[in-house]
Amino acid sequence: MFLKLYFIALPVFLGIDMVWLTLIAKNFYAKQIGYLMTKNPNLIAAFIFYLIFIAGLVFFVITPALDKKIWLHALLAGAFFGLVTYATYDLTNLATIKDWPLIITVVDLIWGMSVSAAVSVATYFIALKIGL
Repeated sequence: MFLKLYFIALPVFLGIDMVWLTLIAKNFYAKQIGYLMTKNPNLIAAFIFYLIFIAGLVFFVITPALDKKIWLHALLAGAFFGLVTYATYDLTNLATIKDWPLIITVVDLIWGMSVSAAVSVATYFIALKIGL
């Protein structure tokens, strides 16, 4: 069941996050932290992040929500998981990187909560629809 949920959640997350990164927030990040951004992102590191993040989302959020049969658990636990995981990155940066913009941290925390909640709920309902 874990792998089935994983392979539902992964493309959902990638699709939503790619829209965010390439269409919605690209100019925002460039304006705020362009001085830190590389022209050629490390795609292997990004891929590893996605693999690990989705595993955590399935293990800690989506599977328990399905076990409980409570979609609201997927929503709320997904939002909390997103907050905790994105806060790990952004608050560490805020604490350790000179001139790290507070607005980046705030926006990223809201994004992490939103995307994690959305992916968790979408995966929950897709799993129900296909009989998992």
